[in-house]
Amino acid sequence: MTTSRTAGRARAALCAAVAAGVLAPISFAAAPASAATAQVSCTSGRAGLAAKLTKDITAALKGRASTVSMALYDRTTKTTCTLRATTKYDSASIVKATVLATLLWDNAKTGRHLTQREVDLSTKMITKSDNDATTALWKQLGVAKVNAFLKAAGMTHTVPGSGGYWGLTQITAQDQQRLLSLLTSKNSVLTTASRSYELGLMKKVVSSQRWGTPAGALTGTTVQVKNGWLQRATHGWRVHSIGAFTGNGHDYALTVLTQDNKTMSDGVNTIQAVARAVHKDLNPRIMHAATFAVPSAPQEALPPVPEAPAGRMLTARPR
Repeated sequence: MTTSRTAGRARAALCAAVAAGVLAPISFAAAPASAATAQVSCTSGRAGLAAKLTKDITAALKGRASTVSMALYDRTTKTTCTLRATTKYDSASIVKATVLATLLWDNAKTGRHLTQREVDLSTKMITKSDNDATTALWKQLGVAKVNAFLKAAGMTHTVPGSGGYWGLTQITAQDQQRLLSLLTSKNSVLTTASRSYELGLMKKVVSSQRWGTPAGALTGTTVQVKNGWLQRATHGWRVHSIGAFTGNGHDYALTVLTQDNKTMSDGVNTIQAVARAVHKDLNPRIMHAATFAVPSAPQEALPPVPEAPAGRMLTARPR
């Protein structure tokens, strides 16, 4: 992709949203001063693996301008890695996995099955990252139910976006890992049927959005992924990816969140550098790894976020 094409499409989507009355002004918070000094920290039940991962993830991030948070947990080797795990980011479309989990959790409490409308909306939301479907489910649930799910799930650092701006939900790598853990293991929060349903949709994400944490995953691995990206006036592009990987003797989850990217490609490349290091180190005896192409331009509309200066109206040709 080219930076100009990506920026042009992003501006067009933003302008269209402003014209539709979706956007409003907002103030921005500065990144934490401690971010620059953060270091990767790993532990493992396999001898030498923690040191290897620490070294390779650090090397993958060397020289990159992005601010990066990541979290990894592999149940097979009891391996954990973290970096800025509690730093908060605008969620962009990563929050869609939480929206679906909230819907499934809320329905299970009352023994209610998904309606056909909810099936259609959730499928579009996860597999195609459809924003209109997300907005419809977000309105149906309401922030109170989202907060109730977050409390039940132990996602204590996540704060839903206000005013209907689900794309500005504040997330952390730690909480995203918590969600992936609930989706991939039996627990009292999400039923087996709920977990199977959501993971099934994450397996079916369209090919143009299967970049990020799947990069370098072993051929034959079952990949469940959800990505998101968003450009704003400060901290540049936010580009995020969460993935759960099963099969081939492994059962692990990886979250990589980024901001301060000059382009979308910068964020994608950063995430994929980390992902390749992780997949390689967790599969040291296997040489043939799958590759996942980076889309030439965003295939996902920007989440509704407050961005435009007050009183300024922009117009754009419909996409």
